[in-house]
Amino acid sequence: MFARVSTLQGPPESIGDGIKAVQEQVIPAAKQLAGFKGMLALADRSAGRMVGITLWESEDALRQSEEAANQLRARAAEGDGAETVSVERFEVVVDETA
Repeated sequence: MFARVSTLQGPPESIGDGIKAVQEQVIPAAKQLAGFKGMLALADRSAGRMVGITLWESEDALRQSEEAANQLRARAAEGDGAETVSVERFEVVVDETA
C-alpha cells in the first residue's frame, strides 16, 4: 500500500470549513478513483493546519491519481482559504489501523 500526505495551512477560524470540504467533496470524489483504500484527516484547529493522508492499493494507483488529487486538494484548500504547504508520497510499511 502507498500513501500521499498533503499538508494545508489556513486561517484557524476557517478550519471547520476545510474539514467540511474534505467530508463532503474530497472523500466522495476520492472513493471513485481506482485503487483508493481510505483517508485520514488530521487537524490542528488552533494553528489552522490540516494533514490529509490518502491510502492507495499500489504505487501505480497512487501515480495515476495525481491529477485528480491535485484538483481535490485545491478544492479543499479553497474551502477554508488555505494553501498547500507540502505533498509527500510514502510506501506504507506498517498498518495497524484495523
